[in-house]
Amino acid sequence: MVWSRFVDTLLGRRPRPQPIPALDLPQRPSSRARAATSRLPRFKGEASDLERPLRGRDGPIDQQRSRLQRAFTPSQPVSDVRMFAGRREILLSLIRAIEEQQLHAVVFGDRGIGKTSLLHVFSQLAREARYIVRYASCTETSEFDAVFRAIAADVPLLYHADFDPTSDRAESGAALDSLLPDRELTVATLTEVFAKLSGTRVLIILDEFDRATSVEFKRQVAELIKGLSDRSIRVQIVIAGVAANLTELVEHIPSIRRNVLGLPMPMMTDEEMGEMIALGESIGQMSFEPDAQADVVMAAQGSPYITGLLAQHAAARALDRQAGNVSRDDVAEAIRRAMKDVWVRLSPRSQQQVESIALRLPPADIAVLAREGLRHFGVVLNPADETGPLAGALRAAAEAGMVRPATVGDRPAHRFVDDSVALYLWLAGRIGEPRARVPA
Repeated sequence: MVWSRFVDTLLGRRPRPQPIPALDLPQRPSSRARAATSRLPRFKGEASDLERPLRGRDGPIDQQRSRLQRAFTPSQPVSDVRMFAGRREILLSLIRAIEEQQLHAVVFGDRGIGKTSLLHVFSQLAREARYIVRYASCTETSEFDAVFRAIAADVPLLYHADFDPTSDRAESGAALDSLLPDRELTVATLTEVFAKLSGTRVLIILDEFDRATSVEFKRQVAELIKGLSDRSIRVQIVIAGVAANLTELVEHIPSIRRNVLGLPMPMMTDEEMGEMIALGESIGQMSFEPDAQADVVMAAQGSPYITGLLAQHAAARALDRQAGNVSRDDVAEAIRRAMKDVWVRLSPRSQQQVESIALRLPPADIAVLAREGLRHFGVVLNPADETGPLAGALRAAAEAGMVRPATVGDRPAHRFVDDSVALYLWLAGRIGEPRARVPA
């Protein structure tokens, strides 16, 4: 082949066209294959549609379905300021803690309460203010050396006081990690490097801090926070994780409590959930009837995750029936679908407990127990009235093994062994399931 091209060139011939290798692209099924599977459910669009969320494939219905994919995203954190609803007070408190008080911060709360969404939006706002922001999501195997070397690699060397911005190393794009020793990184070494920062401020966000199992890692983070605070170094750390209180999240590192601001992530208010739905209506171009919105808000009990999940399911059902408004029936069907999702996440033991408690208690008592569990991160404070419906429900749940004794501060309480049980029981009560039976 090479020789033939040489001869063609020597004789002034045009190069011969070379065969193009076949691309291994996914092929659409033949009409015969589609007919054979016509009884099966189909995907609503094609994989390429996901890269063009505003452009439908088959007309207005697909275009609107694509918009709804952007409007409600319960399984993904919000990363765009324009999609962020509510949470203004806690966002303002976090900004003030960093900018005005120059503190470190710990954001804590239940799963699905919106911590990661808050941190993503906060990071975007901080970058707009010219902060260097490094986000790290902790895992069970997180270690100080690996986490903070990666963070140092994102801070340009030109912000180090010992290097002129026009120096060769700074202009070549070197970062702070080039100053770290080859041996295992210590808190003292990293603190000395950070102490030379000038001309900027650095924000380090450690999300899902509760997942880290290494006590040594948490101790070193605490030591770093203390060293940064004591020397007023231009680096601040924001920690976030699942916890009911500050002590629960940083129980092994109490020495930093005076150096950090604890920010509990509360449940959303009814107004904030309404704002979240209204934002989705605007993007998805589909409205919720007032009663339907009220049903979503009541069922969600302040959880942004449940709000988005039910709104997404309900809007999709309305779209399936080619309606422009989401009705109460759509929300009821969305709740049933959510119940199925929750049910399969329950362990067989938890499923048995649900069936047992449904046979022993009236629906109203189950609803009281479930609502208290949802509002307080799976914990139910023991009521003062031992003869009321909540006390009776707690006793029955304890006998079934659904809850176990706990303490909140100095108050006796009970905690759900599986906090998804409270959600399932609450949703069952919203659609009038008399015995919280297993969903079909």
